[in-house]
Amino acid sequence: MTKLKKLTDFLGSLKWRLILLFFLIGIIPSILLRAGMLGSYENQAVFIRTSEILSQAKILANQIVSNDYLNNADVAVMVDVQLEQLSTIYDGRVMIIDDSFHIVRDTYELDTGKTIISEEVIKSFSGEEITKYDSENRYIEMTIPIVRTDIGTEAKSIIGVMMVSVSTDSINLNREYLSTNTFVIMMVCIFASVFVAYFASIQLVKPFHTLSKSIEEIQTGYGEDVLAVDDYTETREICEKFNGMLGRMKVLDDSRQEFVSNVSHELKTPLTSMKVLADSINSMEDAPIELYQEFMADIGNEVERETKIINDLLSLVKMDKSAADLNITNVNINELLEQILKRLKPIAEKRNVELVLESFRPVSADVDEVKITLAFTNLIENAIKYNKQDGWVHVSLNADHQYFYLKVEDSGIGIPEESLEHIFERFYRVDKSHSREIGGTGLGLAITRNAILMHRGAIKAFSTEGEGTIFNVRIPLNYIS
Repeated sequence: MTKLKKLTDFLGSLKWRLILLFFLIGIIPSILLRAGMLGSYENQAVFIRTSEILSQAKILANQIVSNDYLNNADVAVMVDVQLEQLSTIYDGRVMIIDDSFHIVRDTYELDTGKTIISEEVIKSFSGEEITKYDSENRYIEMTIPIVRTDIGTEAKSIIGVMMVSVSTDSINLNREYLSTNTFVIMMVCIFASVFVAYFASIQLVKPFHTLSKSIEEIQTGYGEDVLAVDDYTETREICEKFNGMLGRMKVLDDSRQEFVSNVSHELKTPLTSMKVLADSINSMEDAPIELYQEFMADIGNEVERETKIINDLLSLVKMDKSAADLNITNVNINELLEQILKRLKPIAEKRNVELVLESFRPVSADVDEVKITLAFTNLIENAIKYNKQDGWVHVSLNADHQYFYLKVEDSGIGIPEESLEHIFERFYRVDKSHSREIGGTGLGLAITRNAILMHRGAIKAFSTEGEGTIFNVRIPLNYIS
């Protein structure tokens, strides 16, 4: 339930994240567009205004030269009129400066007759046209050289400078009007984005809510056994992954239940036998000593069987732990197999089974000696126990540059083909009556397989019922952590 709550919280936060995302998608372009429009308008308006004034100023400069205005300012009335018109139309100020830096004409009538020396004026006397826009104080200022061309020589000389200062208040008023309109448009876009984002996020998150509800129903046992939400590619992939995980969990749960059932059964069987034997003895009066001894021997066998089951279970639990528990050392595998066969020889002789070891070359490998000994012992002991009378067991050892190979072959009763894929499962036994008869617990091959896998190895079984079985084992010579 905690995981479902986390999923629900995640879906809730996902919806608000989508709303925020749509909101940002709406507001950020609006802000950038508004800023771009205002900046573009201001630059374009200033450029146009500057070009117009510059064009008018050059025309006036030519008339100043042709009317010799700098020397006869009082006579050239038409030039004065045009200067006043330029000043009035563009809400600006015009000053005419001669080559002595004296102000010949000021349309504001403030500085006429005074001297002016500025960087812009000096540069214009050098032939430059200076244009400057002061956005903070809202005016455009430009200085234009007044050039005279001498007749005959075609030589040009700068006889004065025209300085024009024009207010940009009208441009700023238009900009403010445009700013207000774009702000209204931006707010409309923002509200529209929030509205769209809210409903779009509900639609986008809806399949995930369905997914969450389905998972909750499955967990409580009232839903279908599989998820099927195919609205989006993402939900389809999540359903596929979840169904795969659910399938594995069911397999693991079935395996766990079967394991618990098998453990309970295997541990209960010897106890039941001991109770029956004990009750039988207690119910007999004056039973002969031989009968007591026989029953006690049977009880001892059941105790030994119970002990073996518990020991195998403990071994299996240890095998299930991390491979970090391995105690890796370099072991002579030839000598190890010789010791194992020496310990198992009495069992083979008791059943008159020929036990043969064939080593093709000396083999040393990095293994956990205890665990690998247990695995090999289980394989060879099974080959002996599930063999025919007067049969044989052939154990061979070989190696290449990377792996060593163990082959355990017998002439035993064999394994049915349908049982081969199950023989490494815990408590699985092909012939339960025969297994109990020879003392098998159904855990030996599971222990063997786990031990080999912990060494990054592999094991395969091949068998023909009634003819015998072959186990092939491959283990790296150098342990790979």
